Amino acid sequence: MKLSGKTALITGSTSGIGLGIARVLAQAGADILLNGFGDPTAALADIGRFGGKVAHHPADLGDVAQLDALFAYAQEEFGGIDILVNNAGIQHVAPVDAFPVERWDAIIALNLSAVFHCTRLALPDMKQRGWGRIINIASVHGQVGSVGKAAYVAAKHGVIGLTKVVGLETATSGVTCNAICPGWVLTPLVQKQIDARIAEGTDPQQAQHDLLAEKQPSLAFVTPEHLGELVLFLCSEAGSQVRGAAWNVDGGWLAQ
Repeated sequence: MKLSGKTALITGSTSGIGLGIARVLAQAGADILLNGFGDPTAALADIGRFGGKVAHHPADLGDVAQLDALFAYAQEEFGGIDILVNNAGIQHVAPVDAFPVERWDAIIALNLSAVFHCTRLALPDMKQRGWGRIINIASVHGQVGSVGKAAYVAAKHGVIGLTKVVGLETATSGVTCNAICPGWVLTPLVQKQIDARIAEGTDPQQAQHDLLAEKQPSLAFVTPEHLGELVLFLCSEAGSQVRGAAWNVDGGWLAQ
């Protein structure tokens, strides 16, 4: 699969899952527009070694005006976006009746509303060109619940619903929209949950094992590269009739 001449915008891509996906797409020849709050220096060097064009824009995805600026920048510097990977996300864990309202609002804004806004801004050019790929990094929590994760679960369920609608609305075009639903990926968000177990006195290796054993039968983490390769497939001709799907990459989590 070669993506020469295509530009991919990956949100939340200065590290973790987003950077892993960017790396796979850059290897396939795509130009890359990174986005995220982290220091982009290492990520730009990492992606730049593949020889394509790479840039970073620091837009806060919770601010619609900054999203407009992000897409204006993409048009000016890259000629538009061919591949949109909505990956950015945050988490907070608390019972519903103790969930801070400001955390709920922030999670919904970034994990769901930003997916809508990026999608609506990307679609016109994709439709005009007759080709585009929108890939939403949802979660197994878009299909099942977990205690204490009300905002995250609600947002990810919303992302899958939005994916289905966009998949239907673009069904007769060269644009596709799909969601990928990872299980446990060893990201900073997940590491915090392992660290919390360690702080309670659990051995580090045992803490990791116990976290996986509760949900993920493979007892192994999904990697950013696993997700990147699936994104690459969805960008290919073989993925052209995958539309409105929610694709599990979860070590067997939802098979239980």
